[in-house]
Amino acid sequence: MREEAPEPTDEETQEMLSSLMPMGTGDPFVDARTAAAHMPATALTLSTGLAAATGTEGDVASPAADLRAGLTALLQEHVYLAGIAVATAYTTGADSTEFEAAAAALDGNSVDLSEAIGSLAGEENGATFLEVWRSHIADFVDYAVARAGDDQEGMDQALADLAAYTQTAGGFFEEISGGELPADAIAESLSMHVTTLTEAIDALAAGDPAAYAELQEAAAHVSASASTIAGGFDTALDLEGDPNDDAATLRADLTNLLQEHVYLASIAVFTAYTADGGPESEAFTAAAGVLDANSVALSEAVTSLAGPENGAAFLDLWREHIGFFVDYAVAAAGDDEQAMQEALRNLDGYRPQAGMFFEDVSGGELPADAVAEGLGMHVETLAGAIDSLDAALVEGASQ
Repeated sequence: MREEAPEPTDEETQEMLSSLMPMGTGDPFVDARTAAAHMPATALTLSTGLAAATGTEGDVASPAADLRAGLTALLQEHVYLAGIAVATAYTTGADSTEFEAAAAALDGNSVDLSEAIGSLAGEENGATFLEVWRSHIADFVDYAVARAGDDQEGMDQALADLAAYTQTAGGFFEEISGGELPADAIAESLSMHVTTLTEAIDALAAGDPAAYAELQEAAAHVSASASTIAGGFDTALDLEGDPNDDAATLRADLTNLLQEHVYLASIAVFTAYTADGGPESEAFTAAAGVLDANSVALSEAVTSLAGPENGAAFLDLWREHIGFFVDYAVAAAGDDEQAMQEALRNLDGYRPQAGMFFEDVSGGELPADAVAEGLGMHVETLAGAIDSLDAALVEGASQ
């Protein structure tokens, strides 16, 4: 058992309390989804202001843009939750309560996807999609279990089942889109999904730090697929707007990058809490490197809209707030309440700085207070997820 840190005095407690309060349930996978779910709304806010400031053509809030952004978030989330579930199975066991919780979060994403399909093609087709989609997740689980056990026959069977799924799903999408999404094209895209995600599973099973970059590549593929699927349904349903105009693309790109930030941050903390060597391990260094690559990509998006100087300034600010989250995670693992509150105070101080930055680069289209308020929710939900990861993976392991 770890030694308990000394309790601070009442006066010390008041001095160190942050105005931000972590929002967690104790289930790290539910909490990660909650933190991630906040980011598409943030992406809409930022893309609305930045599009107005830069005269970007198109409509960020058209039904077609809504569809593309929604599919981007859901499909990307599928990949990251699948990767987290596999990593959890490899860390705590496929029969552990932790894996059950991770699998439940993944299934929650499947249900949300089926509801999105149902809203486009009817409840019956949504139910059919859910059945088919769940079957391919089971095939991935079979592959992961076989890969961990060096069961080549089991791996081959799972891959054969996944190949059959791509054909079934291709036909399904062609039918419900009235031919606007050709079966062969969808099957080919899904085959790439299978390839990229199984490569990430291979790396996770081998304990290869490259797994995090492989997972990011798998997520990037389905984010691109969201554009294709949205385009097909846009044509089939004659939605208002264009899912691939410049404004809709800006919104989808920010949705992709901001939600990815949450999942990569969660994966980095998961790795710090489970890898041998913790934050000093090669695995954590690799996970943190992929998270930083996401930060660079976000800064490049800012650069494309507001110039290199502003892109560099954003990157400095963004990296700083990630450092504060790392401080919080380390302090949580060490039961250091004072350091946790210091990290929260630093994150609280980051918010108005970021708010003023976006107000400046948007020419006032993004009010500083509104941006700072949104970032407060980001801090509270992600800190809550970290608390739950600590309870499940650090405190639980020490008992």
